[in-house]
Amino acid sequence: MPNETKSILVLGRRSHAEAMRVAAGLTIFGHRVRLVFMHTQVADTPENAQQLELLQLADIAPESTVAGEELPRLDSGGLASALLAADAVLSF
Repeated sequence: MPNETKSILVLGRRSHAEAMRVAAGLTIFGHRVRLVFMHTQVADTPENAQQLELLQLADIAPESTVAGEELPRLDSGGLASALLAADAVLSF
């Protein structure tokens, strides 16, 4: 059975760094990955900065549901659409 490219939505709910790491790793398999941060702003830590660099290399443009975040904001309708469009959803 051949590998099938999937559309995967990664939700960064509690561990933003882990969500970024997994999202970047999933692109190795050719999957289309979308990353959405939720609940809190992404903390300005060395670990998060390193993972954000990985996202850039993996060509993932993260989004956020959090007001005031410097990322493109996804409202509840946009999040619902993203959830429906994904073949798989991973939450961290």
